[in-house]
Amino acid sequence: MTQTTDAGTTPAGVATVGAVVLDVPDVAGATAFWRGILQAPEPQDTEDDWVTLETPEGWEVCLQHAPDLVRAQWPGQAHPQQLHLDLRVPDVAAATSAAVAQGATLLRENPTWNTLADPAGHPFDLCASDEVDRTTVWGVTVDVPDAAAAARFWAALLGEEIAYEGDGMAMLGGPRTIMFQQVAGYVAPGWPDPGRPQQLHLDLRIPPDDPDAAEATALRLGARRLPGGGTTFRVFADPDGHPFCLCWG
Repeated sequence: MTQTTDAGTTPAGVATVGAVVLDVPDVAGATAFWRGILQAPEPQDTEDDWVTLETPEGWEVCLQHAPDLVRAQWPGQAHPQQLHLDLRVPDVAAATSAAVAQGATLLRENPTWNTLADPAGHPFDLCASDEVDRTTVWGVTVDVPDAAAAARFWAALLGEEIAYEGDGMAMLGGPRTIMFQQVAGYVAPGWPDPGRPQQLHLDLRIPPDDPDAAEATALRLGARRLPGGGTTFRVFADPDGHPFCLCWG
């Protein structure tokens, strides 16, 4: 099935999901925590303000220094989580105990998943699965005011099908699972406004030959260009205000 945008165009498919980037006040501490949770090897891409972790199943989880991060206070919208990682585990109770021992905080228990926060305050879910024998990254869930509309934008940007839509949820069907959950009273991030900073964002990879064309497509689909960027990336917000980067090179 080919999804269409509101304008009736076919999916642009100008980008692929490269990395999930978490803003953290303590890069070294966050690296130690997430290496333990994800069972990631020693990182090869490290700087004072940036570390890239590569998980055994192929995800990249990056830690970006944000000394003035305003901690998320889930489940409220005063300081919302904005988006979060969903992890699959073979045993929720055991994985929860291990995560708490490493510095996580248990926020809520459910029959088949638990919600925790990492030491920087980022919520994440541990979800029971009989398809895994260790903790793996399942996907990213994005908080939005309208799950169907958000899925249409991201499906067109990534060139992916909408695999599920209903009950205030939507999910894309690409190689990196991206889900959207409808949130009452949704409050958008206002990056770079320090009062409404981003918590996490996605880095998307684009071909290096024509970033201007990729930008034009993103803007046509409903993205906004944001301040910042460099010689190999540009910063945008999706229609719901979530920052993301188009990266090349």
